[in-house]
Amino acid sequence: MGNESKLIVLREWNTVMEAEMAKSILESAGIFSTIQNEYMSSIYPIGTMPAQLLVKEEDAEQARALLDKMQ
Repeated sequence: MGNESKLIVLREWNTVMEAEMAKSILESAGIFSTIQNEYMSSIYPIGTMPAQLLVKEEDAEQARALLDKMQ
């Protein structure tokens, strides 16, 4: 068994720009994140396929708290 971290969806946004801003905040705090549906959400109508921000499961609580402080 490997010790790979499971990625979970932390939040979803209707625009890639919002997801990119959140990703930047997390990365500046040293938290790995990636955006799922990045390209699809930019070509489909808003709300059809949201941009999802994924983080490692063990970082989720810290990441959520950090983003909550920024809002």
